[in-house]
Amino acid sequence: MTTPSGTGTLPEPQVRAMFDRIASVYDLLNSVMTAGMHHGWRERAVDLARVGPGQRVLDVATGTGDLAVALKRRVGPEGEVVGVDFSEKMLELARAKAPDIGFEPGNALELAYEDDSFDAATVGFGARNFSDLGRGLAEMARVVRPGGRVVVLELTTPTRAPLAWFFGVWFDRIVPRLGRLAGDEEAYSFLPSSVRRFPDARALAGELAAAGLVDVRWLVTGGGIVSIHAGTVSGRKGS
Repeated sequence: MTTPSGTGTLPEPQVRAMFDRIASVYDLLNSVMTAGMHHGWRERAVDLARVGPGQRVLDVATGTGDLAVALKRRVGPEGEVVGVDFSEKMLELARAKAPDIGFEPGNALELAYEDDSFDAATVGFGARNFSDLGRGLAEMARVVRPGGRVVVLELTTPTRAPLAWFFGVWFDRIVPRLGRLAGDEEAYSFLPSSVRRFPDARALAGELAAAGLVDVRWLVTGGGIVSIHAGTVSGRKGS
């Protein structure tokens, strides 16, 4: 894949294969690496999506489906959540976790849904793997009705000490070792490099605005290692 600014990273088939390989340990290592805080971050992202009973929501790069599950709790049995991902192994785990959610294979850059199909679209810890960030965000905006929300939950690189130092030690040294114990050091060496290549919070807000979203706001949490961005789809789509 390539990053939004065009600098190279792993080719898309290689990234897909990597996520297929780590699917079985993905949830466990997420909890270990974040001390379980990732569930709270997802709940905050759902808050910013502003969805309620009966609404229809798309979760892009859904992985094993944790964010989709949190969304489903908000829209209730009368609502619908669709989760899309390019890793079939991840989707298998997501389907076992939440049979009441429609998990479908698909590419974030070519969403197979009509314009204005959803009340909101989210992506949790997957936007940095988009091969073209602008295109992925534009696709999310396209499938959401005017007035609906697009939310991006993502890791970011802290810039202030002492957390910046701790982040470097944790992600550059400890996380790859966790990956080694899990049998895939390459995948968990890819994680810190993908975070560092990703735009910082202010730059990511600019990417959402460029995708046609208005009232773009963000918060940085987790001591500075996580950002949650949200924007509203303009009523003047295509203008």
